[in-house]
Amino acid sequence: MRIQQLHYIVKIVETGSMNEAAKQLFITQPSLSNAVRDLEREMGIEIFIRNPKGITLTKDGVEFLSYARQILEQTALLEERYKSKNTNRELFSVSAQHYAFVVNAFVSLLKKTDMTRYELFLRETRTYEIIDDVKNFRSEIGVLFLNSYNRDVLTKMFDDNHLTYTSLFKTRPHIFVSKNNPLAEKSLVTMEDLEEFPYLSYDQGIHNSFYFSEEILSQIPHKKSIVVSDRATLFNLLIGLDGYTIATGILNSNLNGDDIVSIPLDVEDMIDIVYIRHEKANLSKMGERFIDYLLEEVQFDK
Repeated sequence: MRIQQLHYIVKIVETGSMNEAAKQLFITQPSLSNAVRDLEREMGIEIFIRNPKGITLTKDGVEFLSYARQILEQTALLEERYKSKNTNRELFSVSAQHYAFVVNAFVSLLKKTDMTRYELFLRETRTYEIIDDVKNFRSEIGVLFLNSYNRDVLTKMFDDNHLTYTSLFKTRPHIFVSKNNPLAEKSLVTMEDLEEFPYLSYDQGIHNSFYFSEEILSQIPHKKSIVVSDRATLFNLLIGLDGYTIATGILNSNLNGDDIVSIPLDVEDMIDIVYIRHEKANLSKMGERFIDYLLEEVQFDK
């Protein structure tokens, strides 16, 4: 398979005609037909249905077209990055669980780094997808937590996927609640204190195992439970329903406002916030600065 063949497929779909595509590609129609048939044989599928009125995509062809366009888009990005002599664009990507201190570090990276052109990605996402992003080099860094319950499972995944992990800081678990929650005045809460309040957690999709949960102690049964997919919804429900979630205890009023408070949870377990990276990739300068800003965000909250 050649990149040129993928261009051919996309052009045929755009024009709806083998003859017109050949004209725009400046090749003969037989050459184009042969290139497509060679590709179909190599892939073991039929991409187009040919008839006197023109061509249409098969079911396999629709799927193949989607992948072809992704490859061509990535190829264009590579060429822009490395073949253009006038391009000096900074690239950086991080995937993380839903932590305000990660967002703040990302903001600091952007504000304190002298960049005229950049393409940065911050993916607040599910635990399994964080690992997958770093494994497949979609993200340079992943940020998530380990504890006594999930450590063995997740560190085995790290090893299996050639990832290394480094501890950023350790903290005792806290709950986040609305400042108007009946528990808000407490200096310490127990699991028994929480029984009648809705427990809020983040959806983990098809990998909805307790080991992938973003919340420590997720394996403990909860009388009332609500699952959400984003931080804004979770915080709104903390306020609107007097719910709670279990987290690191680190809040940022600039991002979260002053309506949420953090209270230590009386349990023995600890949260270990770590970052992961691929063992075959050294941290870039951007990555190193991002880790520095992360540590700045939490240095007074350990």
